[in-house]
Amino acid sequence: MQAKTENYTSLCDAGNSVLMVIDIQTELTAVMPVKVLARLQRNTGLLVNTAARLALPVFATERSPEDLGVMEPEIRKLLPQAANLYEKTTFSCLGAKNFAGDLTATKRKQAILVGMEAHVCILQTALDLHNRGYVVFVVADAVCSRQRENYETALRRLGRAGIIICDAESVLFEWIRGADEQLSREVQSLLR
Repeated sequence: MQAKTENYTSLCDAGNSVLMVIDIQTELTAVMPVKVLARLQRNTGLLVNTAARLALPVFATERSPEDLGVMEPEIRKLLPQAANLYEKTTFSCLGAKNFAGDLTATKRKQAILVGMEAHVCILQTALDLHNRGYVVFVVADAVCSRQRENYETALRRLGRAGIIICDAESVLFEWIRGADEQLSREVQSLLR
């Protein structure tokens, strides 16, 4: 039994994951360093596309869109039609109306987090989820903050708190392990 628990918590499982796309909004993207934003958009796109192919639940949020703008159009168009979109005024996604209940209804216990900003909404959401018993993965190359120091501090703090810090390609390959050959080829083609 112990080996199964360790595997459950250390590897992303497509049958037990929910992808959370947090606050990738136009007013925030406008102030991000260009290279950082490009990395975030590319890796978020890879994960959203793969989640759609695998029929994983996707939860997306916009925090105070009247102030921070709407979701970045390049990301919004990638979301699967069945994606859940929440507007929130809190930093943690769990404060958004219906978010926690909808997440519980999925019966999935792994949360894969991408978005903005690492030291605010990502951090507070990750810690709230962890405290509720979820296994939380923060995708380091698909989250960002305006200041590098804030990003680095957030990742260190999250790691010390028991959050798994990973990268987009690791998540992709963990999701598709054991998948049929066609699906595996499709996902790998996204990396080119």
